[in-house]
Amino acid sequence: MLFRQLFVAAVACLSLAGSANAQDWARKMFNTLSHDFGTVARGARAEYRFEVTNLYKEDVHITSVESSCGCTSPEITKQTLKTFEKAEIIAVFNTRAFLGAKNAIVTVRFDQPFPAEVQLRIDGYIRSDVVLHPGSVEFGSVRQGEPAEKHLEVTYAGRNDWQIVDIRTTNPYLEAELAEKRRGNGEVAYDMLIRLRPEAPVGYINEQLTIVTNDQRLTTFPLDVSGKVESEITVSPSPLYFSPIAPGDKITKQLVIRGKKPFRILKVECVGGECFDVQFSDEAKLFHLIPVTFNASDAGKFSGKLNIDTDLGEGVVPEVEIQASCIAQ
Repeated sequence: MLFRQLFVAAVACLSLAGSANAQDWARKMFNTLSHDFGTVARGARAEYRFEVTNLYKEDVHITSVESSCGCTSPEITKQTLKTFEKAEIIAVFNTRAFLGAKNAIVTVRFDQPFPAEVQLRIDGYIRSDVVLHPGSVEFGSVRQGEPAEKHLEVTYAGRNDWQIVDIRTTNPYLEAELAEKRRGNGEVAYDMLIRLRPEAPVGYINEQLTIVTNDQRLTTFPLDVSGKVESEITVSPSPLYFSPIAPGDKITKQLVIRGKKPFRILKVECVGGECFDVQFSDEAKLFHLIPVTFNASDAGKFSGKLNIDTDLGEGVVPEVEIQASCIAQ
């Protein structure tokens, strides 16, 4: 009887331990579990993207996301993830309807491969005296080699001597100009011009400018800048993912490269991926099909990058990331 009681107690302890660790597999897929927006202006676009990567052989399915506070609205970019596929949980801070210090818990729920919940914490402080209109700089799609400009208005209510003294960025392809529009009766207004230089490389723009003021209480606040510099050539799919296979097997996928006019592929270099074979033709075409083969030798995860040169010049084709895995049966 004593042995039976000890056995039942041991099983109960193991069950509790398993329950406590049941969420760990889901947490490991996130790049971070919290974000602090810091101090942001009223009306500013403030969003953060929590990256989720499926690290497992089984498909992962996200059933829902839910926020504990209306100050934060969550969205899912993709609900079902195969091995190595990524998704983002976008947390949007509602800077128009809320003011002051705010925080929220975003709960992400999974039902595959096992039920789990992951909680993401959001914090931030929304200023009532500084307003941005519009709330961010959105360039949209810009063709490579062409400049782009956007205006926005910054208004402040409080002191007549309030000033913007600097606009800082770490991106060498962004420039800012400032012109004072009015000052008096406790209100200050600026017209701000943000310029994207024509030398900007192909790819997405997700930057945050820092606006520096003479306000000793809250010296700086951010301004989000987004857009996409598009090449005359597009590549899909990118990144390129291979399904898990057994050692000794191989799998081939087609990379599609399209242009606005016929072009030739001069060279395709696979960096850091000796297990990937690439074939291509140097014939001038509007679009090219490039077979990429993954040759599985040993078990493990493999990754590489494709650098593709064309007769349109270097850097025109975006770099393509490749990921694959080999799993012993």
